[in-house]
Amino acid sequence: MLTLEAFNATLAGLGLDPDPKEFAELIAAYDEPGRHYHDTRHIDACLEALTLHGDLAERVHEVAIALWFHDAIYDTHRSDNEDESAAWARRFLAGKGLNIESIDRIASLILATKHDGEVGSGDQRLLVDIDLGILGQPAPVFREYDAAIRREFDWVPELQYRDGRIRVLQSFLDRPWIYDTARFRRLFEQQAKANLDDAIARLRAG
Repeated sequence: MLTLEAFNATLAGLGLDPDPKEFAELIAAYDEPGRHYHDTRHIDACLEALTLHGDLAERVHEVAIALWFHDAIYDTHRSDNEDESAAWARRFLAGKGLNIESIDRIASLILATKHDGEVGSGDQRLLVDIDLGILGQPAPVFREYDAAIRREFDWVPELQYRDGRIRVLQSFLDRPWIYDTARFRRLFEQQAKANLDDAIARLRAG
């Protein structure tokens, strides 16, 4: 469960003061109508995964704050959600006095969740794997996620949605590996491939 205490602890890890106002604004963003997957539960799951796998991080507090912000802007009608989420994080962290090197790294972490290219640093690989962790969950959990994504795109006509969703899911299968870190690969790769194959088959069957 996302709490002000957890948010402030992340800020403290970066050497920043508590900020209940920013916490409230983030929670309000994640609670916006129309979010059926990219909501507070997703952020909570990501932060819980970081608790389990934070030993893989180079700068764990930077990964944590990037997870707090990475879907802060989420509108299925637009294509710049990650850019705008990164911009929000930049404004907030600059206002808190965080050094520019850290801000740049955090923004890069958020932008890596576009999932549209190779990731660079170890922290980017970890954060992207955490964000994609849902793909490797047990089949019933993955199917709930898949249905939630459809609800987020309920304005898209069915045939158009199927075609687009197949392309997205197939793009993960076309990679050499879905997960970049050896640990996530060991834990989730096989199940993720099975889930994606099943989802694509269901989409094609209509």
